[in-house]
Amino acid sequence: MPTSQARVQTAEASRYLQQLCRHWSHKFPVENTPEHGTVPFGEDRVCTFEAEPDALLMRVVTADPAGLTRLENVVSDHLMRFAFRENLGEITWSRAA
Repeated sequence: MPTSQARVQTAEASRYLQQLCRHWSHKFPVENTPEHGTVPFGEDRVCTFEAEPDALLMRVVTADPAGLTRLENVVSDHLMRFAFRENLGEITWSRAA
């Protein structure tokens, strides 16, 4: 399945991971700890988060490339909203071959 990932430099990775997971837990069966989170947006759409001391790693997987772009945008937009006090710069996603 098409996969994409992004690494966002921030000292607040765990906080953002938990905020994102809490936000989506109202609609999806989210699993998370302060260091790892999984958001199953559907049977064929999943986002995972890993909090490192200096970065938030995000990976999205979908059944089709168009869905991958949409999911990248949804996740990026939500992170930027939660991180409005911090300039995270541009979030760059890289596609797995």
